[in-house]
Amino acid sequence: MLACYTDRLSVRPGERFALHATAARGPCRLSMARVGMDRREVLALEGVIVGDHPVPPHADRDGCGWPVALEVEVGGDWASGYYDIVLTDADGEEAHHFVCVKPPLGERRSSAVMVLSTNTYQSYNYWGGANAYANVAELMSGETPFDQAMDEAIGVLSTQRPFPPLIVAPPADVPRLVNLRKRGYRERPWASDYAWMSKHKASPYDGSAGFLHKWEHVFVAWAEAEGYVLDFATDYDLEVEPNFLDGYEAVLFVGHSEYWSVGERDQVERFVDAGGRAAILSGNTCFWKVRWENDGKTYVCHKWRGFEAEDVPPEQATHLWSHPAFGKPEAEITGLSFVFAGYHRLGLCVARGQGGFTVYDDRHWALEGSDLFYGDLLGGDLPLIGYESDGCRFQFGDDGLPRATPALGVPANLEIIGIAPCAFGEEAGRGYNPIIPPEKLDVIADVMFGESSPEAQAKVLRGHAVLASFKRGAGEVFNSGTTEWAHGLGARDPFVETITHNVLRRFGVSRPGAPA
Repeated sequence: MLACYTDRLSVRPGERFALHATAARGPCRLSMARVGMDRREVLALEGVIVGDHPVPPHADRDGCGWPVALEVEVGGDWASGYYDIVLTDADGEEAHHFVCVKPPLGERRSSAVMVLSTNTYQSYNYWGGANAYANVAELMSGETPFDQAMDEAIGVLSTQRPFPPLIVAPPADVPRLVNLRKRGYRERPWASDYAWMSKHKASPYDGSAGFLHKWEHVFVAWAEAEGYVLDFATDYDLEVEPNFLDGYEAVLFVGHSEYWSVGERDQVERFVDAGGRAAILSGNTCFWKVRWENDGKTYVCHKWRGFEAEDVPPEQATHLWSHPAFGKPEAEITGLSFVFAGYHRLGLCVARGQGGFTVYDDRHWALEGSDLFYGDLLGGDLPLIGYESDGCRFQFGDDGLPRATPALGVPANLEIIGIAPCAFGEEAGRGYNPIIPPEKLDVIADVMFGESSPEAQAKVLRGHAVLASFKRGAGEVFNSGTTEWAHGLGARDPFVETITHNVLRRFGVSRPGAPA
């Protein structure tokens, strides 16, 4: 076996991090490269001695405890960004991990910082057996039914362990989590690319997290090609460095940023209220409240079990941010919520959906110069909408434009640009076996409507993805409402590119290398 992990996920130039590893066939070669528009190797070491260490019981919860193979000092000239760590053994087998290099302490290379969705990486990490969703090892072995495997999910996860290969380093052809074409007449529903998943022995949890060849990588490659310069940080940095965002003009959330801790949420809210701008170019943002312990070595994410799994005061529990026990629904800072939207073009969830936003507010500042007009479809051919989306309830005014219904934190001043139908899950008994059965409709209904009757649960199943912005305090938030926004940029869609340029320009993001 060959595997590795670092003692922490973010470092500054001049700081050191430890690499823990195991290798049955050493010695090894170590390579580190910054990954963005291109791949730039910054370190190569031959003859790294790595011991052969066993995987301890409960490594998913307690970590591996392997000894340090070597320590690496981050070079003073290493640019802020995502750095792929590749450990290669004597047989040529590779293991990957990563670190995020932050800007030097007290310095900024850019007016904007991109926050890597590392909390989501941790929630989906099943190396050693289980993650916050299921006992994945037992599920993939075929020995445990899906429902039982989900019941064996763990809410306390160690950061001191590797990541599964398809999370941390999938091949370049990793499929998107969206059905690229509409379901045919009486065609059985499907999700993503079954042939690819079968070939690579992928679990249901591999595609939803990670940097390489996924949302964040696609966005960074596009942004750097367009001349934008960004600083980088992780979710945990916003938790433990309360003033990290001070001095920046904008903060960007591009990956599947589903899990936010209290410290991260508080800092982003202070930042926006003081005049900062938050660009959310994704979906299902800030849905779950999580907690850090043990100086970042332990990540707590009990999800639906948050109030039963541990003996802590309700305000410290981990559960939906929109749960009334916290009094802080995520839409207060994001403008939108997954509970009001859901899935699109995945399984039987809007299986023949339009795949893009129908434009309503064609005079919104984000659409300036986009050549988009009322009733146009934005991104339908990509598709721009798929996998997970955020939205809100709304009503149409006399002018034919949708107006947000202030509910569960959705601000009254939300400016809706476009909308598209979504489903919170597939309804049972419709002639097909559900691929995406709705989770805990009773809990969601109670959060949304204050009661969990069958009628209330039925209302949860239908929602809309929403493209919107709003002003909060002295600042502003733009929310694309779809996880797939970056793929619109990767496809060089001129409409998506124009809107993104408008957002980044308005939000003061540095672009010193703009094409002539």
